[in-house]
Amino acid sequence: MALSVLFLGGTGTISSATVARALALGHRVTIVTRGRSARAVPDGVTQLTADLFDPGSVAAAVGGREFDVVAQFMAFTPEHVTADVERFAGRTGQYVFVSSASAYQKPPARLPVDDATPLRNPFWQYSRDKIACEDVLVGAYRETGFPLTIVRPSHTYDRTGVPTLGGWTDVARMRAGRPVVVHGDGTSLWTLTHADDVAVGIAGLFGRADAIGDAFTVTGDHAPTWDQIYTWLGAAAGVEPELVHVASETIARAVPELGPGLLGDKAHSVVFDTSRLRALVPGFATTTTYDLGAVEQVEWFDAHPELQAVDPELDTAFDRLVAHARAF
Repeated sequence: MALSVLFLGGTGTISSATVARALALGHRVTIVTRGRSARAVPDGVTQLTADLFDPGSVAAAVGGREFDVVAQFMAFTPEHVTADVERFAGRTGQYVFVSSASAYQKPPARLPVDDATPLRNPFWQYSRDKIACEDVLVGAYRETGFPLTIVRPSHTYDRTGVPTLGGWTDVARMRAGRPVVVHGDGTSLWTLTHADDVAVGIAGLFGRADAIGDAFTVTGDHAPTWDQIYTWLGAAAGVEPELVHVASETIARAVPELGPGLLGDKAHSVVFDTSRLRALVPGFATTTTYDLGAVEQVEWFDAHPELQAVDPELDTAFDRLVAHARAF
């Protein structure tokens, strides 16, 4: 059944893939963005322009329209979703909030993580804000029946985003024959899911009455070690990388901006049980593993040399961390 779907966002890594999936399913898609993304908007999409962090701007763009599904990809604080509850109550059959699997208990008390794992992340404000958003929305569902569905993707990538600590800086170091820093001992497991696969899971929940009031983890079952991830990336770049292992806490002290996402997520082995999602969306599966994803990324960056940005401060910090590790 074709649905009218409003995307708040629609040109990001996850949202653009989900827009494409929704179109493939035959849905009528409208997106609200600032209109400044380098990603092309697919044919057949109605595009509205607004500042998604300005409730008045969104209200003016959306007007009195009603939608079968509203999918919120750009809400990061309770204020954002509170405005959505006020705006879309009675005007949508389903409100899909894109939260984050980083909201799950860190460090995890047990594996695999599933939909019922407690939400608590004392390390990362981003994750705590997502939890607070969920609290607002669950309260609205309980009190008024606001038609909430929560989805929690983990590390989702496409060709435009290298998943390592340094991003393209790491690839540049590898190609220059310089060592790259890997947190911990490199053996922790990390779930990486291609955006096209995540999109199947999210779009597959659109219009499902049995998903209302519920939350679903949306990740694949591909969980390589970090050493494997860096090694595959090096192979895609045409080199065998030299990996230097540094404790996560040491990296966080040396490069504070990496600390919250590292200590609050990447430093831990994280694998997921998505059986409840797969029961509702049988087509959800891992179709692209990162050995293939890394090739896609390097090919894309090689075709866009203007985007091969090396962070000089991060590069220098990695040199210091390598020297520190080799001193012992």
